[in-house]
Amino acid sequence: MRTTHQKIAGIVLGIVLVILFACCSVVYGYTEVGWKTALQSLTDFNGSKEHIIVLENRIPRALIGAAVGVSLAIAGALLQGLTRNPLASPDIFGINAGAGFFIVLSATFFSVSSIHQFAWLAFFGAILSTVIVYLLGAAGQGGLTPVKLTLAGASLWLLFASLTQGMLALNEKALEEVLFWLAGSVEGRKLEVLLAVLPYLAVGWLGALLLSGQMNVLLMGEDVAVSLGQRTVVVKILAGVVIALLAGGSVAVAGPVGFIGVVIPHIARGLVGMDQRWVIPYSALLGAILLLLADIGARYVIMPNEVPVGVMTALIGTPFFIYIARRGLRRL
Repeated sequence: MRTTHQKIAGIVLGIVLVILFACCSVVYGYTEVGWKTALQSLTDFNGSKEHIIVLENRIPRALIGAAVGVSLAIAGALLQGLTRNPLASPDIFGINAGAGFFIVLSATFFSVSSIHQFAWLAFFGAILSTVIVYLLGAAGQGGLTPVKLTLAGASLWLLFASLTQGMLALNEKALEEVLFWLAGSVEGRKLEVLLAVLPYLAVGWLGALLLSGQMNVLLMGEDVAVSLGQRTVVVKILAGVVIALLAGGSVAVAGPVGFIGVVIPHIARGLVGMDQRWVIPYSALLGAILLLLADIGARYVIMPNEVPVGVMTALIGTPFFIYIARRGLRRL
């Protein structure tokens, strides 16, 4: 898409598709309720099984799926722009691993099992992981650089993943309690969990849009950005805060859903180019669409049981991840 009119039309189409797939998420599943029944549950609730499913399960699930898809895709777009690493995303940078580590730690040593407690522990773990990555990336000569950020994120990911696996191997009870959560899922999540972190997500969405112009300057290179008067350290720190809010809120609600942050920004850039002022809103819409579609598909793979949506996004994202990695290696 080269013209502004085409890009605006794409935004409108994306919004329509998000609404359409959110409605499909409400209607389709093991218990198909029908479009008319779904509408009646909102306008003329009668306490039937179908109406209860729509109001207490399907609508919260669709809203959570859309919000998490938006947040992870934006976080991935910012991380890839910040590090100039095509494989950067919250899961690969150790943010999701940090959240998972705190969940398993609390279940192993403090017998925590409440989903609401898991949510806030995950949020804290994701925020702390982001802070540690930034501190490690800023240490030493040269300050905060893309290469050091990438190495710090990868190192933290390996550390938290190893510690998490070690605790799970020693405590089978903790494994049973957190395994489904660690796979990433929007099933069974209550709307109250989303509403609790929604202010943080909203700040992250707005912050990403406000930073998009500054990210364009930063993508020109550190020296060029400084010569144009940009305070690059401030921009990087603000971007880190936004990433932490978005990734932390997403993991708190749905667990560590992977590959959305890797795949979606590449598709967005393929549609609208490198301008972050367009990449970020397109990433948001495409992220919501992909996660909603993955969640709908997860209901049918092994029906009547469900596959965690994190497994579905991994099946979609792994081939794309390999393609990006191979293309990057050929350029070296």
